[in-house]
Amino acid sequence: MPYAASDTLPLLMSDLIAESKPSDWRPLDPKNTLYLEFGSRRVIIELAPDFAPQHVANVRALARERYWDGLAMVRVDDNYIVQWADPHAENSELARTIRTARETLPAEFDCAIDPDLPFHRLPDNDVYAEVVGFTNGFPIARDEKDGRTWLVNTYGTVGSGRETDIHSGGGKELYSVIGHAPRQLDRNVTAFGRVRLGIEFLSALPRGNCQAGFYQDVDSMLTISSVRLASEVPLAQRTQLEILRTDTALFADIIESRRNRHDAWFYKPAGHIDIGNVPVPVRLVE
Repeated sequence: MPYAASDTLPLLMSDLIAESKPSDWRPLDPKNTLYLEFGSRRVIIELAPDFAPQHVANVRALARERYWDGLAMVRVDDNYIVQWADPHAENSELARTIRTARETLPAEFDCAIDPDLPFHRLPDNDVYAEVVGFTNGFPIARDEKDGRTWLVNTYGTVGSGRETDIHSGGGKELYSVIGHAPRQLDRNVTAFGRVRLGIEFLSALPRGNCQAGFYQDVDSMLTISSVRLASEVPLAQRTQLEILRTDTALFADIIESRRNRHDAWFYKPAGHIDIGNVPVPVRLVE
């Protein structure tokens, strides 16, 4: 282990990060970075076009036409998800008009495995998939016999809401996971991104007062100030982030440090970790 302090005890995650090199990090691509803002809060979402290219393209189009500006957080379901959408979507007279983007898209629940993309396999078994691991900082699952892969639903995953028809989504109604990983959603919704900073702002929102966490009326909903691609925000107003690369020896050591916790508080290391409990660190850059 190249980052270990000794042959017996690996370094803690904080120590490993402190010893990281610049090459262990990568900046977020502004074209694939979304700023969701409400009040004085900014939630930063990284998009994953390698896994859902049509939905990512549509979300970009919706952001460019300012579709979500002035819409609302319509649902906050405890230990599950937050949804933001048009609160008047069911009223044809009041519903927000989509100008350049598409109303709906074919489902992109999974995609073909791209052998050119880096993949760091998690050493532990998963309940929901044959293989799990990380590609470019995104937790993913694979069915290697079928040659398919998909983003998994863990804390911070972002995806597209839909009706019963699997092709009824498209990106105008979005969700983020704010609870324990609801892996039953895997391959049942199109996941296409991940909150990289500010998930606490979403998870701390007041819970909805109706069934499934929906709010009873528009007055109860929190208004969205804006949703912008970082590439369309002036440089001085951007939040400069770097994310730890998941195709490095350092990331392998971080996984091991979390599988076998040697912090003073831990009595017995687990020797195992779930995909939803593997952190992918980010850091602010001056």
